[in-house]
Amino acid sequence: MSFFEMYELPILRWVHIVAMVYWLGGEWGVFQTSFHVVNRKLAMEERKRHMETAYRIDILARTGIIILLPLGMHMGNIWGIQPFGGSFLVSMWVFYFAWLGLCWAAYYHRETDLGLRLTKADELIRYFVIPAVFVAAVASLLGYGPFSAEMGQKWFSIKLMIFSMLLVIGLLLRYIMREWTTMFRILAQGKNEEVENKLDTSIRFGRRLAYIYWIGILTVAFFGAVKPM
Repeated sequence: MSFFEMYELPILRWVHIVAMVYWLGGEWGVFQTSFHVVNRKLAMEERKRHMETAYRIDILARTGIIILLPLGMHMGNIWGIQPFGGSFLVSMWVFYFAWLGLCWAAYYHRETDLGLRLTKADELIRYFVIPAVFVAAVASLLGYGPFSAEMGQKWFSIKLMIFSMLLVIGLLLRYIMREWTTMFRILAQGKNEEVENKLDTSIRFGRRLAYIYWIGILTVAFFGAVKPM
């Protein structure tokens, strides 16, 4: 037995824990930084520096979110809950690295029109991933597969169902951060009360979502660690 075969599951579990830490911690960092981004008392250059900090924190959270899906599918297959292995898992990991590349390219070009287009492409992928994961999870809980959902296995589908709903919230938060770039371009030209008010409104909405987001992330972590059902 090779080293990887012997330690495959522990290594995947370790990466999964790290990804969850970056996800939860990153969202908290962006939340705190947002207070300075919308502070009209600060100079525009200082606000832009805080926005830059938020983007630098957020990219780690995005990376953590994206890798959780192939990790979950891979570990689910090892546990015998998720029946698709082999070429399916290879495809999942190829898809992950392609998606991650797109995500980082959008981050790298974040202050440009190209960055906005890449961000929209990143968001478009979620329009397909979210319903696919949600439907598969709910169908499994109802006994239609594709995942096993006997007693002691339901946690997997419940976790995926909650994860898909959190991706919806994450998508809304991505919209808000994309708005930051657009609105700060206008504010860079001079004071604009209308844009400032829009920025305040979007941040307030985002903060309400953030509380639900954190509870959801902790719930996903609970089902993954405790496996209560």
